[in-house]
Amino acid sequence: MLKENLIVFTGPECSGKTTWSTWYANKIGAKWVPEYAREYLNKLNRDYVKADLLEIAKGQYNLIQDAIENNGRVVADTDLLTIKIWSEVKYGEVDQEIIDLWQKQIPQRYILTYPDITWKYDPLRESPNDREGLFKIYHEMINHYNFQILEGEKRNREEILNAL
Repeated sequence: MLKENLIVFTGPECSGKTTWSTWYANKIGAKWVPEYAREYLNKLNRDYVKADLLEIAKGQYNLIQDAIENNGRVVADTDLLTIKIWSEVKYGEVDQEIIDLWQKQIPQRYILTYPDITWKYDPLRESPNDREGLFKIYHEMINHYNFQILEGEKRNREEILNAL
């Protein structure tokens, strides 16, 4: 189901989702929703397993839903598409409940961040060498939805977002 007041930044790791989703939310006066996976994984006292992805999906879904219900316009750092792709790449399959939740919360627009910025180490990041391949997967997944690619240096990214 299309969520009219939801814009989601999506794309591979370290491609500017957090920086630019925060910037854009402030620019348009929208509620910013963070990536729930960071909170969840930082509290986990073990390596994550496939079942954790469903819990992360539920947490992300609820954060976005609460923001929509309480704030109107919402800009999210990520959504369940990321968890779907993460599960497919890491485990070769996706829990149907993740797919179902994602389909209930398709945004008005995706902003697909291109990985043309310098990789920065983060202990939660797993794919420093396949960001281009992941970008292609994201692009294929959202190709029939309303989306905008966000790429280039800071000035170019600002111009792209200002034009929306």
